[in-house]
Amino acid sequence: MTSLHQMSREELIKLITVHAKCWLAHDGCWFLAAEEKYGMEDAIELDTRSCERFTVIEARRIMQAFEIPEGSGLEGLEKALGYRLYATINPQKIERIDANTLTFKMLECRVQNARHRKGLPIHPCKPVGLVEYTKFAETIDSRIRTRCLQCPPNLVEGSGYVCGWEFTV
Repeated sequence: MTSLHQMSREELIKLITVHAKCWLAHDGCWFLAAEEKYGMEDAIELDTRSCERFTVIEARRIMQAFEIPEGSGLEGLEKALGYRLYATINPQKIERIDANTLTFKMLECRVQNARHRKGLPIHPCKPVGLVEYTKFAETIDSRIRTRCLQCPPNLVEGSGYVCGWEFTV
């Protein structure tokens, strides 16, 4: 067995990518099981409740590991977004609009792509996203406000991204 300390940079990057994909696959399997048993509406409610807890844990662990202080504003949020599990496997774009505004756009989404490949309807993840991005940002800095630009099922044709969020201080 190879220890993490013995792995090359390329092996570590590959391992991080595999771990992120496995995390998302597990999340997707859990969601599909809930959707099959309870229906989409209840599955979304359970996913939202779970995400409300997980996103705070993820933000706190990122803050601790990468020395992002609480109350670090949009600078801290921008840095933390780059360390999320999603950042490893979903192409994304962050733009600073001005000193008080940052936008985050998920250019591709593995969840939506997988559902499309399986012939499943679009995952209406906006309720989950509202909780996820709001709680993540507020954990970094309680002054940050979150606004949805677009998120399934509400998509803007030709926008070039799957979901988008605006953060302001």
